[in-house]
Amino acid sequence: MAVVVAGLLIGVGLLPVAASAQEEVFPLDGLIVTASPTPRAVGAVATNATVIDGADARARGLTTVGDALRGSAGVAIVQNGSFGATTSVFMRGGESDYVLVLVDGVQVNQPGGSFDFSSLTLTNVARIEIVRGPSSALHGSDAVAGVIHVITESGGGATRGSVSSRFGSYGRRDWSASMAGGGARAGYSLSVTRLDTDGILAFNNQHTNTVLNGRARFAPSVASEADISFRVGDRSFHFPTDGSGNVADRNAFSFGDEALVGAKLLHAFTPRLSVEARAAVSGTDGGSEDAQDNAADSIGFFGFASFDHIRRASMDVRAHWQTDRLTLTGGWEFEEESQRSFTESLSQWGNSTGRSENSRLNRAYFAHATGERGAVAFNLGGRIEDNEQFGTFRTWQLGATWVVPGASGLRLRGSAGRGMKEPTFFETFATGFAIGNPALEPEVSTSWEIGADASLQRGRIHVRGTWFDQSFRNLIQHTFAPAEPGGPNYFNVAAATGRGAELEARVEGGRLNGGISWTLLASEVTDSGFDQGPAAAFVVGEPLLRRPRHTVRANANARLGRRLNVFADVSVVGVRADRDFSSFPATPVVLRRYSDVGIGASVDVLLAQAGRPGFVLTLRIENVLDREIQHVFGFDAPGRGVYLGGSVAFGG
Repeated sequence: MAVVVAGLLIGVGLLPVAASAQEEVFPLDGLIVTASPTPRAVGAVATNATVIDGADARARGLTTVGDALRGSAGVAIVQNGSFGATTSVFMRGGESDYVLVLVDGVQVNQPGGSFDFSSLTLTNVARIEIVRGPSSALHGSDAVAGVIHVITESGGGATRGSVSSRFGSYGRRDWSASMAGGGARAGYSLSVTRLDTDGILAFNNQHTNTVLNGRARFAPSVASEADISFRVGDRSFHFPTDGSGNVADRNAFSFGDEALVGAKLLHAFTPRLSVEARAAVSGTDGGSEDAQDNAADSIGFFGFASFDHIRRASMDVRAHWQTDRLTLTGGWEFEEESQRSFTESLSQWGNSTGRSENSRLNRAYFAHATGERGAVAFNLGGRIEDNEQFGTFRTWQLGATWVVPGASGLRLRGSAGRGMKEPTFFETFATGFAIGNPALEPEVSTSWEIGADASLQRGRIHVRGTWFDQSFRNLIQHTFAPAEPGGPNYFNVAAATGRGAELEARVEGGRLNGGISWTLLASEVTDSGFDQGPAAAFVVGEPLLRRPRHTVRANANARLGRRLNVFADVSVVGVRADRDFSSFPATPVVLRRYSDVGIGASVDVLLAQAGRPGFVLTLRIENVLDREIQHVFGFDAPGRGVYLGGSVAFGG
């Protein structure tokens, strides 16, 4: 397995000195660690935030983070075909590169924001935090529409482990193994996963994904804490389809070797003052290859290959001053992004190659205040980016929550902010068929939201409602006709809006657990930029592509006796605008509404006891009704699939 060199991250664990003496060094229950510089109680977070439990998702037979995200309000998952195909997340109408993705605090987006969720597995994941709305004031570029933070197991307690396997439709063959343990002052977790499938198409549709990840934590003294994590992955995806979904090629495939390393270190100088240092490196070696089929394949453009080495390295230092009611944070961050690319095109007119190597540096300065006074909690923060490419840029965020007196369990909240996304390397530096524009500015969003949360039946029923409003401007667009011959093809010209509602209800506790959500999204293009006409990607007055106006999701889990657990999840996704790219110019199309039903059950065949492992058998049926589903026009998603798995757990 080729491995991208990944490096070190050093940062503070965000807890005061008193927390270091607790039995659990890094407590997370009831806290959100993504929405502010220091962990905050769920009730103090002003934005609509969701926490997905990793163990619960695995118990329902899910294997990837993308699968676990499907049930979340305001989140649309778009998978470009079979298992392993590019999987993107659209949040609240924003572009797919408007969502910042963190793995144990390490940013894993490519420069410019894109991220493929197809390779992100659920093994060893403790929780997934979803924070909606702009968070660039805290996290910098890419956090335009929201943040998805994958947090792995930190270890602790008696040594425990598990070995799991699963097989089923489309030649699916999966297995995983994990182990964790530790004590009050140290802990560790380690896991390895392998996913294999033959795919849904007749040929050249295999997918493999191997992931090794781990995490270790230390508390060498009552005043210091450290946390180190890593992830290494190797994946490949074979695709016989052309750009419009037609099955046409027997040897095209994409591949990627991914790696990250991150570390955090905290030292508390006094009960009020602590300093945090972080460092991280994430990178990818990947690309795609479509070799000449045979000697007779020599007409037109008959072969292509691309290879990219992408690397992000960062470090930051921040200080926290904490009183009983107020926490002040100030910090500095340095990041270097780099990309090396090589392309080769084979054609009857001769072969051509291209090479590029680019990098950019960014410095950032940020300050935040969070606090609580009585029934009110608030946050306020700002960040200044100093980028060697696009110069200085400022972002901000603010929010507050209020627990209504006399209304048991009722909380009102509101927040606003400004987010930004830097241009991609291609948009800035491209040469050849397209010319990049070094003068590009970041894409920008301004957003606000208001909401109310209610807790009923002694906390067993939770109801949440949110209204959000976002505007996107300075969207970067390509033009085939530059204003000057040889001039750049990319400009900041388009604009759009996305507003709507997220309504959620959940029942927790007892033998029956479940939830339902409804998302209303009204997106609209307000400036189409250069591209005009009904086939353009941006058409004034029309909705943004591949964003459904209505989405309803529901899930339920019931425990029947000591051994049997049954579950079901249902999604109904409304119509979406798209384009048929089989001709030029593209043709406007409408993706039909679809429903997706999954059901399953797990049986504790052997209950775990002292000195004896437990064995759980799990059955999951996906797309039970065998609906024809297309997230992208011309590319079918998998049909009905039946999967049987077993897991042996020991220790703990």
